Amino acid sequence: MGTLSLDLIINALPAILVGLTFHEYMHAKVAHMLGDDTAYLQGRVSLNPIKHIDWIGFLFILIAGFGWAKPVVFNPQNLKNPRRDEMLIAIAGPLSNLLLAILSALILKFLVILTAGNQNVIFVWLQNVLISGILINYGLFIFNMIPIPPLDGSHLLLKSFKINPETERSIYRYGSFALIAIVIIDSQTDLNILPIGSAIRFLAQQTIGVLQIF
Repeated sequence: MGTLSLDLIINALPAILVGLTFHEYMHAKVAHMLGDDTAYLQGRVSLNPIKHIDWIGFLFILIAGFGWAKPVVFNPQNLKNPRRDEMLIAIAGPLSNLLLAILSALILKFLVILTAGNQNVIFVWLQNVLISGILINYGLFIFNMIPIPPLDGSHLLLKSFKINPETERSIYRYGSFALIAIVIIDSQTDLNILPIGSAIRFLAQQTIGVLQIF
């Protein structure tokens, strides 16, 4: 984590917008498919980034290397099987980022073959954008699967157990503070409480290696 340089912002901006947008879109889309139209009526079943970007969270991504989008709201009472359906809604976002990371790698593979060493500035920029797409979407996948509220992984974990609603609300309330504290400590020190960077690099290297991109 840390402040992104101008070059990194130029390369990463498209991937950040696409990754955050598709993540929230899939939450909203799956909720709508499962019978709840709350997000749909709010205009969240859309691939328009403006519908999903939280500008404060977006600014944090640029200056601190982490941030957030607008959370998708749904009403569990509209779901046929609330426990199962909430888990499906939760997993939809991270899985979309996992698929985007793999798709970015496949497009990069095709681009490298197509350009065959051509150092045209546009091709080089596109390669950097796609590499950013792999890294950022793996990052969004890994980060959101951490089982700390309010991340998607916490929904999967808590819905796996029968927990008193009041206890669950308390876990989410205090978990959010814990997550913020961990992220701040990680970004300002060398403690590396959440080794997300190492996990991202491992997945990216494995993907690039398997596809033999370079």
